[in-house]
Amino acid sequence: MKKSKLLALALAGAMMATLLAGCGNTNASQPSAPQGSSAPEASTPAASEGFNLSLCIASEPQTIDPTLNSSVDGAIMVQHMFEGLMKWGDTGTNVAGNVNAAELVNGQAESYEKTDNGDGTVTYTFKLRSDIKWSDGKDVTAGDFEYAWKRLVDPKTASDYENMAGMIAGYQDIHDGNAEPDTLAVKAVDDKTLEVTLSYDCPYFLEVTAFPALLPIREDMIAAAGDEWTFDPATYIGNGAYKMVEWKHNSQIVMEKNPEYYDYDKLGPDTITFKLMDDQNAMLAAYNSGELQFINDMPVDEIPTLLADGKMEIVDYIGTYYVCYQTQKAPFDDWRVRKAFTLAIDSKYIVEKVTQTGQVPATGFVPAGVYDVEGATGDDFRTVGGDYWNAPVDDATYQANLKEANRLLDEAGYEDRSTFPVVTYLYNTSDNHKAVGEALQSQWKNGLGVEVKLENQDWSVFLQTRKDGDYQIARNGWIADYNDPMSFLDMWLTGGGNNDAQYVNANYDAAIKKAMSTSDPAERMAAMHEAEDIIIGQDWALGPIYFYTEKFMMDSEINGAYYTPLGFYFFMYTTRG
Repeated sequence: MKKSKLLALALAGAMMATLLAGCGNTNASQPSAPQGSSAPEASTPAASEGFNLSLCIASEPQTIDPTLNSSVDGAIMVQHMFEGLMKWGDTGTNVAGNVNAAELVNGQAESYEKTDNGDGTVTYTFKLRSDIKWSDGKDVTAGDFEYAWKRLVDPKTASDYENMAGMIAGYQDIHDGNAEPDTLAVKAVDDKTLEVTLSYDCPYFLEVTAFPALLPIREDMIAAAGDEWTFDPATYIGNGAYKMVEWKHNSQIVMEKNPEYYDYDKLGPDTITFKLMDDQNAMLAAYNSGELQFINDMPVDEIPTLLADGKMEIVDYIGTYYVCYQTQKAPFDDWRVRKAFTLAIDSKYIVEKVTQTGQVPATGFVPAGVYDVEGATGDDFRTVGGDYWNAPVDDATYQANLKEANRLLDEAGYEDRSTFPVVTYLYNTSDNHKAVGEALQSQWKNGLGVEVKLENQDWSVFLQTRKDGDYQIARNGWIADYNDPMSFLDMWLTGGGNNDAQYVNANYDAAIKKAMSTSDPAERMAAMHEAEDIIIGQDWALGPIYFYTEKFMMDSEINGAYYTPLGFYFFMYTTRG
């Protein structure tokens, strides 16, 4: 595996446990997930005798529709109940505590063949396993994948992740409104054969087939229940290791083993209960009492002690925590204002005094650990791309950044700071995000002389507010969906489903589309570096703060969980004792 800067720094952060403490948490693919809400109940309907695992990774998810989900917490839940052509499996190699590393393995696909068509396109032919079934006993067919993928790119679906199919031939015409979703080059040759033609040889395509947005879905369930198909276990039919038996909103989602799953005999917990909470103190109390066996968010003031006592683990996490500016509304429609606010962020203070779990101050948007041309054997994208500003490693550097920031605000017409409007920083309810927001508020006040108010919203409401662009500055976070810079860059295409900054730049769009249309590794990477130069180095549409690390606590008696630095945990094969 690649010599990941992020992993090295995460390990360094673990060794600095007595000096540093932690915070920070993200939703995948996405945007960052909060943890906590109400205290967990003593038991679940399905939990009596046997092994019943209870954990908390977030509060109420915005959705558990695989096609519509855009958060890490939702993705973790979905991947326990649905399975793609490929899936994440356990390497058996420990990464931290009692959690192992994940690797990409065959899922519903028994095998696949890749054919170079000689015209720049390639075709993948997947053969499905003979023993795969939905949780109601019906066979999983290639047609289920074809339906789900075409539903993904259908404008009527309005999926934030429709661009995950961007490498499939026909996608661009569908996206541009020049073709129907049925023209996407995905074809069920027969019940057990799926043929997919790509417009270019995409290096991360197999990883994409394991991603929630490309999981199969039952057309008849959606036809029967419409948008509410996910709310009722009777219509929420999956093909994964577990099936949902209860969703008590703002309380818990309960899953039990799926008896139709081909690997049923090897599954671990009889039930897995995802408690839906956003109160870190309640989470930690529930963990300490044994009501929860896993949490990945804790009160800020408890983290130094938890690290020092060896009760909390830190692992690699390929993602960026950043400020998102509403680029179409004053005053953040001016790049000089956006750059000024970014330069005024003292990220060194935030990672050392606020988050305290080995996070790395950001000097670009694409984080350390993401592959460049030479893949796992060469320098990563961040190293090759370099820094867009000087990280405030000391007070002198930070003061120099502030001097430039104030010059830019003066140039933007705010030499008299009393004329700068009071703006609001929006974050989702979490003590950790609140602490970061308070630090930013103070730094913008003391460094720039501007007033910033703080406002928080519950997770699902916050996601929609940010998506609608109904904000001025908002907390944001993005975790890689696959190990390629495109996972961080294609989201900012004009009109993109995850383009919460409402960013528009034709040159940026052209650079991304160039990267999407070539199979030449050097040409792809050059185009993506050009894109980052535009959105950060030129337009300053985002304010990166730090590159993530991930933290968690797991009961020492639980074994067999595994994890990928994309932020996904898997608990279906865990054992107790």
